[in-house]
Amino acid sequence: MTAETATRPELVDLRRTLHRDPEVGLDLPRTQRTLLGALEGLPLEITTGSSLTSITAVLRGGRRPEADAPAVLLRADMDGLPVHEETGVEYASTTGTMHACGHDLHMAMLVGAVRDLCERRAELPGDVVFMFQPGEEGYDGASHMIREGVLEASGRRVDAAYAIHVWSSLEPGGTFDTKPGAMMAASDRLQVKVVGEGGHGSTPHRAKDPVPALAEMVTALQVLVTRRFDVFDPVVITVGSLHAGSTNNVIPEFGEFDATVRSFSPQAQERLFELVPRVLTGIADAHGVQVEIDFQRQYPPTVNDDAETEFVAEVVEDLFGPARHERWRNPLGGSEDFSRVLAEVPGAFIGLSAVPEGGDPDTAPFNHSAYATFDDSVIGDGTRLFVELATRRLAALAG
Repeated sequence: MTAETATRPELVDLRRTLHRDPEVGLDLPRTQRTLLGALEGLPLEITTGSSLTSITAVLRGGRRPEADAPAVLLRADMDGLPVHEETGVEYASTTGTMHACGHDLHMAMLVGAVRDLCERRAELPGDVVFMFQPGEEGYDGASHMIREGVLEASGRRVDAAYAIHVWSSLEPGGTFDTKPGAMMAASDRLQVKVVGEGGHGSTPHRAKDPVPALAEMVTALQVLVTRRFDVFDPVVITVGSLHAGSTNNVIPEFGEFDATVRSFSPQAQERLFELVPRVLTGIADAHGVQVEIDFQRQYPPTVNDDAETEFVAEVVEDLFGPARHERWRNPLGGSEDFSRVLAEVPGAFIGLSAVPEGGDPDTAPFNHSAYATFDDSVIGDGTRLFVELATRRLAALAG
């Protein structure tokens, strides 16, 4: 445990309390109650969500102007995953759910930042909005909070927004990651059902077999990826589920597949929604079958503002030294609903490795694994970075 964290055992205790009792989705009443208790008595304007159990807290700076005060947003996600924990740590969850993506650390970091910034309230020339968000893991909680006004919670739209996300592998423990532009991928879901006419396997000419069409569609999507998209602005289509029929000598009435679709720019994402239905419809027409396409928009790419990314890099290196900062060359293929925030205001999504001491970042189980473990020692440094990002950005905005 670092010296920074050693002075903040209450944040480690909070993290472990949250880790023992994860909740999944948009409705996290116990998690919300724990966090409200941790914020009790602080000089905050607190509101809770109506469509989800979010918490929005606003800290008014003591040196803020009466009108049009600058504002910065700091975000932590709150939800766990439906994963049965296998880490064996003493504070492991026993509920069949798990903080397998480190959101318990995010909440502890942000609570620490709230407390520290409240102590520095008198010197702040603007406001800080603290966004405690449920439903990051596939429930698009950020969209709910944006609709409910989190970006304008201080009375005007925030000027910048930051989130820190821990990793259980990838980099040596304590390393902060940044990247200008796309930091993480867009994620969309493609569900396809091909409907033909069933028949006997010995006489396929008397049926309309959906299986060859289905197989051709899966293959054609991979050709589409390599022939219609720039290799330097890639897309990835992975068919994770494919099913047709029930036995070998029956031509089924229908077949279906379910795919995840990843892209790294808004332009590539839009082009996918244009081209994929056209390709699938063309194949269905050629085979004389029908196709039902459900192409669902989920998350846009998480795109860091160039100037804000440089600002984060400068602050990290100033606080912790250049050796603690890694500038990624390539984005991560996962997705994040903090992308919704960054599509509205400039800001940055920041990675932080929480690989335990002695762990190998190349082989350690990654986020979402039942064996993923995260080191408490990064909590203090994440808290410190949140505080410095807010104070320095407000000072710059205030001029």
